[in-house]
Amino acid sequence: MSPDLSGASWRKSSFSTNGGECIEVADGFPGVMPVRDSKDPQGPALVFPAVSFASFVAAVKSGEFGAV
Repeated sequence: MSPDLSGASWRKSSFSTNGGECIEVADGFPGVMPVRDSKDPQGPALVFPAVSFASFVAAVKSGEFGAV
């Protein structure tokens, strides 16, 4: 079951300086991390388990995917 994201407060990374080609996340949803495309805020959002999203962010920060 997907959470109701109608009242979500979306944010982009403070490191986002590439002309708006970013993802946005919404905090405040226990156990999950909603993610959407900042260029299409009315479009769909993906909802990931919070621990999985945290693992992804840690992998990006450690360089597992090369230079991003």
